[in-house]
Amino acid sequence: MRAHEIDYEIFGEEMQYVEIELDPQEVVVAEAGSFMMMDNGIAMQTIFGDGSAQDTGIFGKLLSAGKRVLTGESLFMTAYLNQNSGKAKASFASPYPGKIVALDLQNLQGKFICQKNAFLCAAKGVSVGIEFSKKLGTGLFGGEGFIMQKLEGDGMAFIHAGGTLAKKELAAGQILKVDTGCIVGFTRDVDYDIEFVGGIRNSVFGGEGLFYATLRGPGTVYIQSLPFSRLADRIIASAPRSGGSDRGEGSILGGLGNLLDGDNRF
Repeated sequence: MRAHEIDYEIFGEEMQYVEIELDPQEVVVAEAGSFMMMDNGIAMQTIFGDGSAQDTGIFGKLLSAGKRVLTGESLFMTAYLNQNSGKAKASFASPYPGKIVALDLQNLQGKFICQKNAFLCAAKGVSVGIEFSKKLGTGLFGGEGFIMQKLEGDGMAFIHAGGTLAKKELAAGQILKVDTGCIVGFTRDVDYDIEFVGGIRNSVFGGEGLFYATLRGPGTVYIQSLPFSRLADRIIASAPRSGGSDRGEGSILGGLGNLLDGDNRF
């Protein structure tokens, strides 16, 4: 396996984007909806699966696309081919505030496991598949972390983390306990499992869920402070109800302000 050798530069602080420099006939493959801009002469093509070398036959392409459906992604990805005689650039943006992480899979033993929504783009030749946990507890209670993506190959891949990014280097046998949604990804040697929070009070009133993930080293782990599911929940909870804006927002009267205004919605 030999992925295309692409150059890149990451711009921005809170809402980052990655600019990929392509030599003639080089290709970068991106998740649908991540495209930002590109130079003239770069051709876009919608493809089944991830466009990796092992997906050459019809069966291989269907299998690759089916794996993407299991992780909640689209059947298709978009390939960007530089048809110019010189270098050209294409840029891909973060879907929400956070950080873009550049992964050289050749330096990561050819494999990285990440959350199903973390993948942004990669050099053509990188395989984007699914990674099921082999442990029953993880499968039953893993929530967001049950079905994860695996990036395999020897090229560059780019993932996105929400909020602030923490990188932890775990020694052999060292354990890190993490909210399942806060895991961005980890290297292939990290052991991943689910553990019960414990205690009736913690379980019922803790507000953090019944389970958390345990990551055992050796290996590298990336943690995000703002999972997309948490961001979405806060937006939905704060959204005004149908029929007009919430005039009680920011008021010490709260919902009572609506009643005094003749709006009896609560």
